[in-house]
Amino acid sequence: MGDTSIRHFRDLRVWQESHKFVLSIYKLTKKFPQDERFGLVDQSRRAAVSITSNIAEGFGRGTARDKKHFYMTAKASLAELQNQLIIAKDLKYISEEEFLSAIEQSVVSDKLLTNFIRSAADRSF
Repeated sequence: MGDTSIRHFRDLRVWQESHKFVLSIYKLTKKFPQDERFGLVDQSRRAAVSITSNIAEGFGRGTARDKKHFYMTAKASLAELQNQLIIAKDLKYISEEEFLSAIEQSVVSDKLLTNFIRSAADRSF
């Protein structure tokens, strides 16, 4: 099932959609209170970056087992970020509308990542 158009992790739809999500998290966390700079802002941004970083690292790994490990780590970071978004909403750092939009983006990434993990063993990049 090798797709010759996929030569780099940036070619992966799962990375592209997750990258959009990362950028939106950076924009969203800019408006958090200053006293959260070293708390929820940093944690949220680290979790967001971890998603795409682990997809990229997994893509560069040689074995299906190694790839899956990094993709599962990306999935865990996504769940962590979803939790942080709930906290931000409950603390009124983001509106309900902003929360729903971010969660919707996270679900897109999560579904793509889940399907990507399922097929990782069959991929030959």
